[in-house]
Amino acid sequence: MSDLFDDESLAVLERRIDEWLGAMKSSNQTILAIDIAEPDPMFRARWYVRMRGETKDFITVWITLGQRTLRYETYVMPAPEENVAEFNEQLLRRNDKLVGAHFSLGLEDAVYLRGDLPLIGLTESELDRIVGSMYAHVEQCFRPLLMLGYASRFAD
Repeated sequence: MSDLFDDESLAVLERRIDEWLGAMKSSNQTILAIDIAEPDPMFRARWYVRMRGETKDFITVWITLGQRTLRYETYVMPAPEENVAEFNEQLLRRNDKLVGAHFSLGLEDAVYLRGDLPLIGLTESELDRIVGSMYAHVEQCFRPLLMLGYASRFAD
């Protein structure tokens, strides 16, 4: 049996995600905005959940609806300028403790936090967990990674 969702099922999920994100925004002052991306042939729908951070000014989680999975990701920081081996070791050690997400390198070796969820497991509470976890992981790691990857900028 295929786990490929048909257009009707995806349309239902898209409406539910809109509703769930709207409810999250109305009950959570950390969420500043929820935007929907322009249509793109590469994905069914994409949302941007922009939140006010404490250690990082803003955290934006991109949520992408595919035919089988919900992909979520956030930009953490640019590639480190120094202590690259220690920085990457720190990412790998943090990956070992994460559930449902992982650190990865993207364009220009920038650091991202990414994850995927099979659509069969998508519920309102799971979407809330995803957004909250992405926020919490970035808040916990941002300052230590910044201090390691840009140590000489903080050397006074």
